[in-house]
Amino acid sequence: MGIKEQLQELEDKIAKGLEEAYRKMVEFKKHKKSPIIMSKNGEVIKVEPDKIQPTTIYKR
Repeated sequence: MGIKEQLQELEDKIAKGLEEAYRKMVEFKKHKKSPIIMSKNGEVIKVEPDKIQPTTIYKR
């Protein structure tokens, strides 16, 4: 396996890990009924967990 293939495999694993972490965070926030705090266009905002997608896909 060449270096490019190894790097691609690593990138895929990282993206899958981020997707799983996001899913677990949304699930936890829904369970606790607490808002998700995020930044949008440089502004800090609160989003209720029932108004956010339960999963996301990172561009690869």
